[in-house]
Amino acid sequence: MNAPRPERLRVGAPAVLAFGSNLGDRAATIREAVRMLGDDAGLRVVAVSRLFETPALKPDGISEEAPAYLNAVARVHTILDPLALLAAVNRVEDALGRVRHERWGDRTIDIDIVDYDGIVADDDPRIVLPHPRAHERAFVLVPWLDVDPDAVLPGYGPVAALAAEATDPVVLFDDGHEGGHSSDGSAS
Repeated sequence: MNAPRPERLRVGAPAVLAFGSNLGDRAATIREAVRMLGDDAGLRVVAVSRLFETPALKPDGISEEAPAYLNAVARVHTILDPLALLAAVNRVEDALGRVRHERWGDRTIDIDIVDYDGIVADDDPRIVLPHPRAHERAFVLVPWLDVDPDAVLPGYGPVAALAAEATDPVVLFDDGHEGGHSSDGSAS
């Protein structure tokens, strides 16, 4: 009699998620989003950046009137395919009160899939990989460097070079008021 064949484990894929929040307790909302995603059976959070603050970016440029954003990036490992990961991200956004009334509008949480295993694809209107504007957004690139200094954005090159060219202002967030990470990266 032959021994039973061992089940093959799904190895999964690395992915990069970007988080942004400019309404409510921004730091707590980002922390909760990361926690919720980490609780998903198909996803493991590998690393989370410190928090960075940026002015709100609207279709016409930087808005001084809109509340500033907190941003972070997480490196994850997932057995979910890109569309299933997008569905998981959208469930977390919905659970945390994300409302989609206005393009680039103020929001409690925004979670974008920046990179999924180096895939370059735009054949599905629901998801474009890598994220179509990530290469020019310091609020994505700078936190990404915080968790992966050698990161490369597929189709665009080293994240460090892209961050050096990005023009949107990004500062490390001193969260003495909202909680989250302190400027030295430790949890507060």
